[in-house]
Amino acid sequence: MCTLAIFHRTLDDLPLVVAANRDEFYGRPATAPVVLGHDPLAVGGRDLVAGGSWLALNQLGLVVGVLNRRTDAAPDPSRESRGTLCVELARSSSARQAAELLRAVAPGRHNPFNILVADRTSAFVAQNRERGTHVQELEPGTHLLTNLDLNDSTCPRISRSARSFAAVAERYAAGRDTSALIAGLRRVLADHAAVLDERSPTDHLCIHTPQYGTRSSSILLADAATHARFFHAPGPPCRSAYHRVALPW
Repeated sequence: MCTLAIFHRTLDDLPLVVAANRDEFYGRPATAPVVLGHDPLAVGGRDLVAGGSWLALNQLGLVVGVLNRRTDAAPDPSRESRGTLCVELARSSSARQAAELLRAVAPGRHNPFNILVADRTSAFVAQNRERGTHVQELEPGTHLLTNLDLNDSTCPRISRSARSFAAVAERYAAGRDTSALIAGLRRVLADHAAVLDERSPTDHLCIHTPQYGTRSSSILLADAATHARFFHAPGPPCRSAYHRVALPW
């Protein structure tokens, strides 16, 4: 997954909204959202190569999102899958508990990652660095995460889309129309324009290249009570509609 927007305690009746595009090689097989684990039940797409996931929602309202983090070094194939860490974290009872688990993750166990763990009350972003896994608690607001730092304005996708995501939140606050919220998020996630260099095919939010691109898109909504909704588009959001996932709880 290469673009993830987090609306953390910024919408009165929706304390957590996550909107995400998953960018991956077309040849890497994966499933639509399925049950990833029990106790608590968790749902998300499954990577059929390493067996993990990139985005998971559990029945307690915890969302876990995993992104590869950009570094100068090539990935080490001997390290454990970042996607299996996503599934492991989705067993947590809360974002705060998941954040404590992340603080204990040895920095060299996985290739570089950015990980979001969030629920209705708390949200954290973690990065594994040479000195250890750094965990940052998010303030209420709209936050964007790609393969660079949180809210990194040097990232073309963030600098292009930050205002657009914030505008979607503002329009929802005025009307509280969930269908309009999903449509607005889809418009931003389907953007093909790049802010720095329109010749660069991976500076877009919705990516299309011959071997690599936006494989799917997801929107997760958690209300102030105990209800959560998971909407999934099985292809790039520019041409794939979102359908509500039947949650097994």
